[in-house]
Amino acid sequence: MKLLISSPRLVILFIYSLLLSCGEDTPIAGANSTSTAQQSESTESEQALIARVRGIHERVITLDTHADINTSNFTPNNNYTMDLDTQVTLPKMEAGGLDVAWFIVFTGQGTLDAAGYATAYANAIDKFNAIHRLAEEIAPDQIEIAFTSDDVRRINASGKKIAMIGIENAYPVGLDMSNIKDFHDRGGRYMSLAHNGHSQFSDSNTGERDGVWLHNGLSQMGRDAVLEMNKWGIMVDISHPSKEAIMEMLDLTQAPLIASHSSARAVSEHSRNLDNEQLLRIKENGGVVQTVAFKSYLNAGKNTRNAEALSRLNESIAADLGYEILSFPERNRLNAADRAIYNSQMDEISQLAAPRIISEVNTIAPPVNVADFVNHIDYLVELIGIEHVGISSDFDGGGGIQGWNSASESLNVTLELVKRGYSEADIGLLWSGNLLRVLDDVQRIAAELQRQ
Repeated sequence: MKLLISSPRLVILFIYSLLLSCGEDTPIAGANSTSTAQQSESTESEQALIARVRGIHERVITLDTHADINTSNFTPNNNYTMDLDTQVTLPKMEAGGLDVAWFIVFTGQGTLDAAGYATAYANAIDKFNAIHRLAEEIAPDQIEIAFTSDDVRRINASGKKIAMIGIENAYPVGLDMSNIKDFHDRGGRYMSLAHNGHSQFSDSNTGERDGVWLHNGLSQMGRDAVLEMNKWGIMVDISHPSKEAIMEMLDLTQAPLIASHSSARAVSEHSRNLDNEQLLRIKENGGVVQTVAFKSYLNAGKNTRNAEALSRLNESIAADLGYEILSFPERNRLNAADRAIYNSQMDEISQLAAPRIISEVNTIAPPVNVADFVNHIDYLVELIGIEHVGISSDFDGGGGIQGWNSASESLNVTLELVKRGYSEADIGLLWSGNLLRVLDDVQRIAAELQRQ
């Protein structure tokens, strides 16, 4: 039976190690270890726990369904084989034992006209090409693209890392529905019909802010797109569309669907999270919710308090240096030269703030952490069952929490799950088993539809 609450001793050790964590690549587990010969029996027990966690983490296939990319990091001279200042790289995946990263073909919402569609399509193709370039030209001995669950298992057994491709926003499809099959042929295995803004296919959750809607759910093209994705074996992703659109997708789809990076609205109120009605429908559908490590989605109040404390520290340092911290609109109005100067000033402030964050920010207003993330997993598991819950980060797209702020810290998610009593079989389902099962179902149903 899964225990929802860790033992008090482990909770204390976990929180203590969080406060001691001094960098994104510092495993929380390591903060509990000592090198003295006088280790206590309880510390030795903690070490045994960490060893058990590492064993589980190595045996299960760890899969993160959402990592955004910048194609400038996919060139021969600047790429993921290097120690880039990004949350995901191949060295970070290796250090954290993350086996599979879904790299995202993301396009922000633009105008619903020929020019907008053309620009969006070019952006999508550039990102598809970048992912293939990494796996097929830059580092084919280190990473390979998987198109099926069997590919995942085969590549994992070979010792290489695995890339999969998700499409965030169907906007680049334009008005040409044949692009859906084309995107599948390029490796896309899930796609959302909208992002932040209403697309030609679907309303976005962002309509909740102003009450303005374009379709009141899906457009007719959106309804057709769901069936087209079913036909070609692309998982329908319901992260980002409006609730009305999501409920329509659940009514229409002939295959299980996914939320590639969403959490539970009952735990933290946010339009990007899913309410109980949606969650229960996803269970009925056979789909999976990939819980996302996005601070403001996991605990909005806690994140706001931490951000305000950090802002106060930064403003104090800026005042001492004679700098002014600008609002986002003010930054956007800067010309290129002034923006470069401003960014340099902000880097200086960040460097001076770094050694003071634990004592002057995190101790006063603790940041959202791995425990907050697993609270959502606990809630989802209790409501819809272990078979319908998964894991995602949204790294390099705004995601990241204390304890899991890069791929190198992925072990800490498994650590927290073990502390709460999840079995190795449970953890295997959460990290990859559920998502791969849905992908199998989607591709099986696609083959049946193509034969009809």
